[in-house]
Amino acid sequence: MATHTTPLVFSLLIFSFLYASTLISSASAAAGATSFVRASCRATTYPAVCVQSLSTYAASINKSQKQLVLTALSVSVDRAESTKAFVAKLTRFRGLKPREKSALKDCLEEVSDSVERLSKSVRELKNMGRARGPEYIWHMSNLQTWISAALTDESTCTDGFSGRAVNGRIKSSIRARMTNVAQVTSNALALCNKYGGK
Repeated sequence: MATHTTPLVFSLLIFSFLYASTLISSASAAAGATSFVRASCRATTYPAVCVQSLSTYAASINKSQKQLVLTALSVSVDRAESTKAFVAKLTRFRGLKPREKSALKDCLEEVSDSVERLSKSVRELKNMGRARGPEYIWHMSNLQTWISAALTDESTCTDGFSGRAVNGRIKSSIRARMTNVAQVTSNALALCNKYGGK
């Protein structure tokens, strides 16, 4: 009887060892990918926001600088689109003061421009393939220009709510959302600049 159970026990031990090795290997890869994101985020202006917004994508980034920049840009696009929808909803509120309505309309236009420029940046990065030399520099210049312009759009929106003419919940809501969009966009630009200098 003992001779029949020995191979079974031995097989179970080998299976358990292989399963544990796979789990350890997977955990090690995930930790390495997260460490890559954390280390890369140190080059940004808002490292805590960077880690928070990108660490959930660490496995798909997989220690690739290009994928890191692409993911950071995609996060910026998502946040900007969400903010655009929020601002569009606010423009339909009744009882807005003329100054609030004007600031919201201007902000909606600026955020729309920001979404367009960030989306264009994502497409540019995806389409540049394995460009080298002058072609690579041209693509990177486009990316940096569009991301910088998106940051300017975001800042211009926020500026429209400065002063005392626009106060209250609308102003604070817009500022909070635009600050977040500007931070993730600034981080995307920093990561793009780091990638461009490779």
